[in-house]
Amino acid sequence: MNVTPRRPLFNRKPQSNIYRMFVWVMMILGGVWMLQQMDKGEIKPLFLATPTPTRSIESYLLEGDANFKAGKLDAAILAYQEALELHPNDAETWWKLARIQTYSSAFLITNPDKKARLLEALEAADKAVALAPENSTAHAIRALVLDWNANSFFYTNEEVQDFLAQADQEALIAQRLDPTNTLALAYYAEILVDQQKWNVAELIIKQALERPDASQLMDVHRVYAYVLETLGQYNLAISEYEKAIALEPNFTFLYRRIGANYRRLAYEVAITQGEEAARPVYEQSLEYFDKAVRINEQIGVNDPGPHLSIASTYSQLGDFFAAALNVKKALSYEPTNADIYGQLGIVYYRSRNYEGSVYSLKCATYGCSGEESCLGRGLERCFPDLDENPVEVTGLEMAPNTIIYYYIYGSVLAGLSRPKENRCDEALKTLNEVRVELNTHPDDYADGRDIILQIVEDGEFICKSLNETPVPNLSTPAGGSTELNGGTPGVEATGTPTP
Repeated sequence: MNVTPRRPLFNRKPQSNIYRMFVWVMMILGGVWMLQQMDKGEIKPLFLATPTPTRSIESYLLEGDANFKAGKLDAAILAYQEALELHPNDAETWWKLARIQTYSSAFLITNPDKKARLLEALEAADKAVALAPENSTAHAIRALVLDWNANSFFYTNEEVQDFLAQADQEALIAQRLDPTNTLALAYYAEILVDQQKWNVAELIIKQALERPDASQLMDVHRVYAYVLETLGQYNLAISEYEKAIALEPNFTFLYRRIGANYRRLAYEVAITQGEEAARPVYEQSLEYFDKAVRINEQIGVNDPGPHLSIASTYSQLGDFFAAALNVKKALSYEPTNADIYGQLGIVYYRSRNYEGSVYSLKCATYGCSGEESCLGRGLERCFPDLDENPVEVTGLEMAPNTIIYYYIYGSVLAGLSRPKENRCDEALKTLNEVRVELNTHPDDYADGRDIILQIVEDGEFICKSLNETPVPNLSTPAGGSTELNGGTPGVEATGTPTP
């Protein structure tokens, strides 16, 4: 009989499927291809962070303009520099950068810092003119930069005159390229003032003021105020600075100029009507300096300048305690700034705190470090817990605006010397360096040479007398009655006029 074979339910023989094999081969090849593409960067892995979009030059320029309006000039400079990294051949960005760098130099304290910033501005202005030789504004901004570089504290008289000649030429080129360029006309007036052509400068700036756009240009009002200030018309200058402030309310340099003009007016009132009559005018001066301080606090700018202006005014009033407090506040912003140490030393000296002045003046002249730097800031010692740390301070080279720190330092050392505490070695060394400086550069000290030399001779006499016969109870250093630049009206404690 025939029996049907049982179906192989549990012992089915394996069978190969050509279609399945084809799918597996394709999947393997596809995986290999994807790995190769990932290695080449053609295919990105999943879940990678989204790439940051590149900012446009317009966004950087808007940021720079906003920071300038806010008074944050360093931030504005940085924004323009970042814009130029994207578009290095944009002439307009270069001249905007040059203008801001020029104005920012007014917020710096030491002459080396000012000089360096103005040279940076000149490089930017040169680049703008090279990229746009037929652009009137590029030449006008270069004229401004050259004029501000023409500073006798930075260069010799011949170099200053060369800067002014170049500035004059640039301003004329700017006006030839565009006779309607109001900025070019205003900057030309500023150059004429610095060339001591005051009457012509007044005529030119009045022409600029008649232009339709003049009322909306801060530079025009600033320059007119500068012209009036130079002519001794301080009240009118204050009025023009106020108009400039209305256009740039966070530009603290303008507040400081108003304060300086009020201080000059107060000095004249004190001479003609007495100190009591002058005090309200001095208070107006302090009010504008204080406005600059408050604006800086609001925008987060640590600018020592307004505090030094306040200190200079209080020093002129004879309130040396308040003056010292403000210089110390300035030092808290820049604890390595040798010039501010020098200004504190002069305040101590004028208040007859001779021992205190020694530490500050040493930091200003020959430099100091460690605990000496804290003593130079008027502290008993360093207090790291209060952010009063020891720092390294590099002394200032002797120059027309720093020589005061040297001859007063030598004078104080001589006056404080006693038989058991003889400081004459250091005093005579310093005074001799002052004498050498006076003889080496006589033209730089034509106005004050005789006074400085008298202070040097007084100090040398004290030390000579001490070495021969002890001189007891010397209470006033040599030259103790000499009026110093810290009390000169209209001049900041550094003695450096701001353009």
